[in-house]
Amino acid sequence: MKILHIISQIPNFTGSGKYLQAIMKCASLRGHENFLVAGIQGDFRLDSSLIHEENCRFIRFDGNDLDFPIPGMSDVMPYQSSVFSQLSGQQLDIYEKTFRDVILRAVQTFQPDILHSHHLWIASATGRDCVPDLPMVTTCHSTCLRQFSLCAPLGRTMSPSFRKIDRIMALSAFQKEEIANIHGIVPEQIEVVGGGYDETLFYHTRKSSAEPVELLYAGKLSRSKGVPWLLQALRQLGDVSWMLHLAGDGSGAEKQLCLDLAERFGSKVIIHGSLEHAQLAALMRTAHIFILPSFSEGLPLVLMEALASGCRLITTSLPGIREILGGVTSGMIKMIDIPELETIDAPYEKDLHSLEDLLAAVLRDSIEEVAENREPDMEVVRQMTAGYTWNQVFDKVEGVYKRALQQKKL
Repeated sequence: MKILHIISQIPNFTGSGKYLQAIMKCASLRGHENFLVAGIQGDFRLDSSLIHEENCRFIRFDGNDLDFPIPGMSDVMPYQSSVFSQLSGQQLDIYEKTFRDVILRAVQTFQPDILHSHHLWIASATGRDCVPDLPMVTTCHSTCLRQFSLCAPLGRTMSPSFRKIDRIMALSAFQKEEIANIHGIVPEQIEVVGGGYDETLFYHTRKSSAEPVELLYAGKLSRSKGVPWLLQALRQLGDVSWMLHLAGDGSGAEKQLCLDLAERFGSKVIIHGSLEHAQLAALMRTAHIFILPSFSEGLPLVLMEALASGCRLITTSLPGIREILGGVTSGMIKMIDIPELETIDAPYEKDLHSLEDLLAAVLRDSIEEVAENREPDMEVVRQMTAGYTWNQVFDKVEGVYKRALQQKKL
């Protein structure tokens, strides 16, 4: 097949960007031909081993095509970004027009068999509206559903376009239900595909037996990901021997808050910034415990990557996470129940201290368990990661492509 991929933000750094790259790599290995439309800014360049530059059409958010930073699907991105809810009507109009023009030119040049877009948001609605006759599938990454809650009037204008997309791929059954309810899409049109990890990068090697116990967080430095909560909880651990690696980036005041809180710990917290996938994988192989204290997630691929690397997991008990990890009784996985949130990704102020106490207690127990036995339960790792490699996920994606093509012929 000739597949035209569409993503409205930088095809890297975030979960959806990594997902896109993995799908393109699998497609290429199976003999399909890829073409990419994406938003970029600054000096970003995609790895030429993934796709040649002549098979890319980029919308540049640095003054060439649009004169404002990329609007992120999250309001806090790991790079300079705009916020959809703060864009003017004129900015939204030129944003939509620019994507429409580039998608149409890409279709004319590449003559694809199918369109595969990411996020149920403006670029996907635009792609469906301007190319109505080609089969189209869209992967939902949850952040687009969060955007709907922040920009509901704008989101509702796109729902009719989403209902015309041939197949929508959800990360979990919970997310499938959300998509159907929010956009009025029939459940038969939505397929649960999930996400994967690269087993050639993320695998277990023997963990160090020397102190300290190494903790790892990887993701955006933001409140919604729970990073300030994690750093406040660590203050309660006293003389417990630990070191925290913070991998990832953010922007604005939320990033600065995380950095200020981390600075209090001196050399006990190492700030790595954004890492390439191979660098993150190497860090996961040395870490004993991976922590994802997020208040909002779909299906975080980083959990499977960490588990495959032999990390014990501490994570919040969000619906998508419970769906894949909830049945595990092993001490390898600890899930924290969080109270009702004030907004889609923020707790009430009154609950912050009890949340810090709870996370501190879980951290202390996990660190003590690692101190007693540094090696993970690899039987649990094998059971939990089975079925989540990218090749297995792409089997499902390829099936969705074929059904969308068949549906269009009917």
